[in-house]
Amino acid sequence: MAKSHDYTAEIIWTGDRGEGTRRYRGYDRTWRIATPGKPVVECSNDPVLGGDPAKPNPEDLLLSSLAACHMLWYLHLACDAGIVVQAYEDNPLGIGETGPRGEGRFVRAVLRPKITVARGADLAKADALHHEVHHFCFIARSVNFPIAYDASYVEA
Repeated sequence: MAKSHDYTAEIIWTGDRGEGTRRYRGYDRTWRIATPGKPVVECSNDPVLGGDPAKPNPEDLLLSSLAACHMLWYLHLACDAGIVVQAYEDNPLGIGETGPRGEGRFVRAVLRPKITVARGADLAKADALHHEVHHFCFIARSVNFPIAYDASYVEA
């Protein structure tokens, strides 16, 4: 039987310049993510839509969440498989599209981790693990767009 998990966050709009949403260009697209016991994350809209480019936007957060979830499960599966990972970094790419009414969506993502493994590791086995992660990763199992993997490996 499946276990239920609850996640909470408080989203607080911080973009009122004194007139609320009276005018479209009269308010900022900024907010805070507050989760109990964790640092506050200051966010904004995509700069294309008037957001602050110095702050994470929803698309950044989704792509980062996807890559982080994949990484954590990859590390777990690598440990179980006897693959010793010594470093892991990813530069994921999310590809989105905007429709004629301004509606947007992700159409696919490519995770591009660079993984340092112990010398002599079975690289074919290490690479195959990426295709197992999607069976476990909460985020990957929740999105409706395809995710590809383009990993590279360095032996230490």
